[in-house]
Parts: sequence; C-alpha cells; structure tokens
Amino acid sequence: MNVVITGSSRGIGFELAKLFLAEGHKVLAISRNEEKLNALKKEGAHILAFDLCEESFVPVIQAVNSLGSVDVLINNAGALVNKPFAELTNEDIKYVYNVNVFSIIKLIRDLMPSFSKNAHIINISSVGGVQGSVKFPGLSAYSSSKGALTILTECLAEEYKETQYSFNTLALGAVQTEMLQEAFPDYKAQVSPHQMATFIYKFAVEDGKLFNGKTVTISSSTP
Repeated sequence: MNVVITGSSRGIGFELAKLFLAEGHKVLAISRNEEKLNALKKEGAHILAFDLCEESFVPVIQAVNSLGSVDVLINNAGALVNKPFAELTNEDIKYVYNVNVFSIIKLIRDLMPSFSKNAHIINISSVGGVQGSVKFPGLSAYSSSKGALTILTECLAEEYKETQYSFNTLALGAVQTEMLQEAFPDYKAQVSPHQMATFIYKFAVEDGKLFNGKTVTISSSTP
C-alpha cells in the first residue's frame, strides 16, 4: 500500500512510519523537521519537509504524485497551546486551528484525486475532543479543534458515502509523547508511542475497514 503520514518526525507518527515500512508498504512521511525525517529516509521512506500552515499544498501534491495513488492517509500532525483561555492570542488560535483543522481539510481535498478506490483516511484526534469527556483548563483551543475534526470526519463520510472511501477518527488518550508533556508536564502515561502506533497500524490496514464516519476512543486513563 501507499501510505501518507503527517507529523512523522517524532512520537506516534515516527513509529507508524517505521511499522508501515517494516511491513513493506511505501510511505510518504511529512513533517517540518527534515533532520528527523532523514532517519526514516534511511529506512526507505519518501520524505517531505513541509509546514502544514502553508497556504499552498502544491509540494505535497507533487510528492504524492511521485509516490502514486494514496491507499491510506493518516492525519497525525497536531498542534497544542497550553494557556488559560483569556491569555490565548489570535496567533495561538490561528496556529492550533491551522494545523489541527484547516490543514486537514486542505490535505484531504487536494489529495482526493490521488485516492485509490478503497482509500482509508484516518484523522488522529484526542479524547479531549469528544463530547462529554473530561476537559482540562488551558486546552480550550486544542480540544475544541479536535472536536471540529471529529465532526469533519462525519461530514466527509456522509458526503462520500456513495464511494468506497472510509473516513474515521481515532480519539487518543494519554500517550507518552512530547505533546503530552506540553499539556501535562508531570504526568506519565501508561502507553508508549510504539504501542499506540501498533494499534493504529492494525486499524489502518484491517479493523478500520469495518468502520466509516466513526470516532473510536482509545484510552486507558484520564488524561
């Protein structure tokens, strides 16, 4: 399969790329950090150093065209600002929503002509973006943006229900990543990036084919 993964230079995205490569799939790994992407390049990945806040996604389209069709798109990149609501600047809000919502809308739209017949699009969200879940101070921009992502997934599944595309959201709980440390500096998660990547890999290639337009919560703790 041909797989596109954003946010591939660290954490879950990095582990996901390695898993797909190890199983013989072609991977386009996207991140702003080219230095860290080079580690994946050595393992056979196609890499693209790209900022998802850019207006034009032409470089991504060109990279995908060189890869071929897209069988799996994993929108894993995320941005978090941990601040009290009243202290959020316009730039903070714009940054979080650009990465967590607007870039995903643009990426799915622009890559759709390259989707294979049974393409699976997986949006990585958060338990904090699920209605009724426990919420935490300082994460209003982040959690609300992830909530928008879950609704986007439902809308796309409905709009493209006559196709064989699948659109699903995975709402992740605490995983021991750099982003978790930004949100909860003193918290130690029970789940490693590799463990979560293993679950997502299986969902992408097997279990997720039974779902469309769904939000699947994967969490063993709060946060």
